[in-house]
Amino acid sequence: MTQLPNDSILITGAAGFIGFHLSKRLCKSGYSVIGIDSVNEYYSTQLKNDRLKQLKQYPNFHFRKIDICDKESLDKAFKKHRFKIVINLAAQAGVRYSIEQPYKYIDSNLIGFINILEACRHYPVKHLIYASSSSVYGNSNSIPFCTNEACNEPVSLYAATKKSNEMMAHSYAHLYKIPVTGLRFFTVYGPYGRPDMAYYSFTDKIVNNKSIQVYNEGKLERDFTYVDDIVEAIEKLIDLPFNKGEEKEKPYRLFNIGNNQPVKLMHFINTLEKYIGKEATIDLLPMQKGDVYRTFADIKPLEERIGFKPTTSINEGLSKFIDWYKSYYNISLK
Repeated sequence: MTQLPNDSILITGAAGFIGFHLSKRLCKSGYSVIGIDSVNEYYSTQLKNDRLKQLKQYPNFHFRKIDICDKESLDKAFKKHRFKIVINLAAQAGVRYSIEQPYKYIDSNLIGFINILEACRHYPVKHLIYASSSSVYGNSNSIPFCTNEACNEPVSLYAATKKSNEMMAHSYAHLYKIPVTGLRFFTVYGPYGRPDMAYYSFTDKIVNNKSIQVYNEGKLERDFTYVDDIVEAIEKLIDLPFNKGEEKEKPYRLFNIGNNQPVKLMHFINTLEKYIGKEATIDLLPMQKGDVYRTFADIKPLEERIGFKPTTSINEGLSKFIDWYKSYYNISLK
């Protein structure tokens, strides 16, 4: 077995969408990355394996198939490698799927996450960064969404598990002085994305002459955030020191990562149509259970701390996604 380097960065969910892009970026930046993932069948394992195939081309990337719900295997990895930085992106994703399969969210998002926290407690880390979600805001009327909101009214189980993660992480930072940064992601999109996300499934259906289902009759807005902007921010946060006040009370902080520019869903669809070169057949439907009307990230705190400013417009981002889609599936759209 290959001897892995000490002081590696652990990325959980490395075969996932954001985990793949982050692993790739950190490898290019010279970090030693150990990626773990269960490679489950929530969506195409082929896509996950294709991501891993790319990552394995980097000599400083090492992969282990581990489920964060498997406490024994996770603890062994922590004990062996003594990670200084842990970035937890492993989770059961999807708002609508949480209505159909609630126990999968309890297993991965709660039991898996407590396993991560306990491992960070018993094998002390310099910094734990974990993924939360804009879904915790529910249908908040406070625009833009700020991290100092209470967020006590989740409208899906997925959102409830992510809010639970924040509270769990807060308690561990307070009790055990584990330096923790939580990140509320806002509708991340881009190449090698998740097929269950709207932009990807819409593209599939438009290309294959199938109708797309548009909820709330299209009267929705999302703060779509391109994946490259997300991973740039995460890289800058890895070594960001905590403020003195944060360290004294508890080394815990929470940031939004979004584009700070909500896009109307129908405009989003029209932009997809432009780059695909085909019109969509649209079924307008009522509001879906667990969905929210609008997301809009206040990113000022992140701007102030790391100079974060997303640079990818919806036109540029969707153009890049469609270029990737055509290449990946070997199809010509125009």
